[in-house]
Amino acid sequence: MPESRTAHVEATVERLCRELGPGALLPGERDLAARCGVSRSTVRLALAELTSRRVVERRHGAGTYVRRTARAQPLDALSFHDDMARRGLRPSSRLLWCDEVAADDDLAAHLEVPVGDPVRRVARLRLADGEPMARELLHVPTRLVPGLSGADLDGDASWYALLESRYGRRVVDGVQTVEPVLVAGEDAVLLDLPPGRTGWHFLRTSRDERGTVVERVDALVRADRYLVEIEIARPRRPPD
Repeated sequence: MPESRTAHVEATVERLCRELGPGALLPGERDLAARCGVSRSTVRLALAELTSRRVVERRHGAGTYVRRTARAQPLDALSFHDDMARRGLRPSSRLLWCDEVAADDDLAAHLEVPVGDPVRRVARLRLADGEPMARELLHVPTRLVPGLSGADLDGDASWYALLESRYGRRVVDGVQTVEPVLVAGEDAVLLDLPPGRTGWHFLRTSRDERGTVVERVDALVRADRYLVEIEIARPRRPPD
């Protein structure tokens, strides 16, 4: 029966996934078909089922990979760089573009600067172990970071570390909102996701030790690789 052949391929691929580990490239369809003694069409059916079950990830033109398991972590004021390192992943960035704009009403309100003040914008693709994790747009008042260029935040550079070492401003707290969104258009291409997949939309405003707003961040994060964990508790009653 075709169903039993498909199930046999699925079991074989799942065993390979356990042996190879997350992120590993699986053998091609031809090799899997030979290994399992089935046709390539049967392999395709099995891989389609495993993809829908989020066991494997098929990348157009690049092959099929063992899917990485998203890791939960408390939501706090850590930078992306520190957050990824804490999750056991190697953080890096690819600069997309950098420019300067005049703050409109909304941006001025969030950055607590006058309307029309210059604001440096830096767009980056944030990577974890070399794979796309987030598309991020950073806004920072230009007066706080004279000389800041896009090259300063490319590669392995940490924005928070640079802000503290070069400009003497250490981020200590902030407010962040998170909501699920559907990833589409250029964002889907950047994050290497099929259009319509779910992502996390982060909006964050952070302050330094002096209480000055130092950033407004707009980020779109892959929900399949990034879980958000929020601790909750009820107020404790005072002892009798």
